[in-house]
Amino acid sequence: MNRIVREHYPVEKLPEDLREGRPAGATVTVTVEDEGWETDFELEVEKLLHHPEPVSLRDARAMVQQRLLDPDEAVARIRALRDEWDT
Repeated sequence: MNRIVREHYPVEKLPEDLREGRPAGATVTVTVEDEGWETDFELEVEKLLHHPEPVSLRDARAMVQQRLLDPDEAVARIRALRDEWDT
């Protein structure tokens, strides 16, 4: 989780709704924390680490196959990279 803390932050720089009831010239500590996908991601990782679910060999192969390239496609990518260096 990303967290930003600013100590001794001038009240004058706060949005108006956060300035209410605070004396001019005072300073505050402001803490900003991300919410949303990162928190969800961290919870999902935590869940997987503490409660792993078995994966069948077929499912594991299917996950890996999505990342594998056709040999002709791999050769074409390598040639394109090589050609970049030649020019």
